[in-house]
Amino acid sequence: MAFKKRALLPPLILLIAILLLVLMTALRPQPPQRSNERPPVLVEVVEVQPANIRFEVEGQGNVRPKHMTNLVSQVSGQVIEISANFVNGGFFDKGEVIIQIDPADYRVALQSAKASLAQAKAALAEESARAKVAKDEWESLQMGEIPALGIREPQVASAVAAVQSAEAAVAKAQRDLDRTTIRAPYAGILQNKNVDIGQFLTMNTQVGSLYGSEVAEIRVPLSDRDLAYIDLPDANHDGAYPHVALTSEVAGETYTWHGNLVRSEGVLDQNSRVIYGVVEVEDPYNQQSDRHPVPLRFGRFVELVIDGIEAQQVFRVPRYALSINNTLWVVGDERRLEQREVNIVRSEAQHVVINKGLESGDLVVLTQLSNALPSMKVRIPGDPVIKQQETKETQTAGVAGNDNE
Repeated sequence: MAFKKRALLPPLILLIAILLLVLMTALRPQPPQRSNERPPVLVEVVEVQPANIRFEVEGQGNVRPKHMTNLVSQVSGQVIEISANFVNGGFFDKGEVIIQIDPADYRVALQSAKASLAQAKAALAEESARAKVAKDEWESLQMGEIPALGIREPQVASAVAAVQSAEAAVAKAQRDLDRTTIRAPYAGILQNKNVDIGQFLTMNTQVGSLYGSEVAEIRVPLSDRDLAYIDLPDANHDGAYPHVALTSEVAGETYTWHGNLVRSEGVLDQNSRVIYGVVEVEDPYNQQSDRHPVPLRFGRFVELVIDGIEAQQVFRVPRYALSINNTLWVVGDERRLEQREVNIVRSEAQHVVINKGLESGDLVVLTQLSNALPSMKVRIPGDPVIKQQETKETQTAGVAGNDNE
């Protein structure tokens, strides 16, 4: 009998151990289980406000003088004097002497012409006196109507013509003498020097090229698209000319000059199909005043920004915020996405200008969302992050475990 009791003891101990293990497992606190719901996507936004925007049109071109003149000798002779500024790059004021041709022969010719004029005037006076005497004699004879030949009218007319011819000769001789002095027709800079002192010049010899330094011009190509955003002056323009900012790098530094768009060339280029506008810059070499930071030299390549027309109450949004089909994502009520169709007035390099589809204070989404859907909930910087909550079952199990403990 005692043997039977000892045989039942191991199974009993094993059963008790199993029951204890099951009981301990059931009373063990469960780890908290979290919800699988993801927090809303964080997006970057910009609050837009309407504003008046002045459009700008960009361009480029080379600086050139408004006036360019090839200086040519109108008389022949030897160069006896040149200006100290008669060198490439030399500046001249209007009317300043550039070259002096030997005037000796032309002074002699002027004196001769004046002498001929004096002779002609004397002959005219003599013929006029003879005509008066002849008229008095004819009237004293009372022989009727006086014939033209009788009062020497042809002789007087010939003498008058001789005086006029002599006066023309004097004027020509004086003009030739004046032309021995070659003067600057306007303030400018000498581009080419082709003659020197002692050289004999014939008529129509080119002595140099002069560029006017009072006004510089830049031809800027404008497409039809550009013309929609600027007020291009025409022949009857009477208002203010559009302002133009010109920039270029000089000796490693970037400088800005200011000018005006004053006209167009009036015809489209047959090859590029653009029209050229003309920008003028006053006193590019700072000859009259120090209006520019550094001289704007002819031949320099410059970038231009032309002030265009003004758009009223429009929105400027970064270009990368735009989705396909000209739509934008806007964060609406309860932080839910709204898709807006907008009307784009102008597309710029970094921004788009919109006049319809947005309202003041709208939060435009800048973040590129791959799977964005209308009414999708998002959060923006500054919004609190909602912590993931434990499920009710987990919370209940945790409380029960604490009570058992």
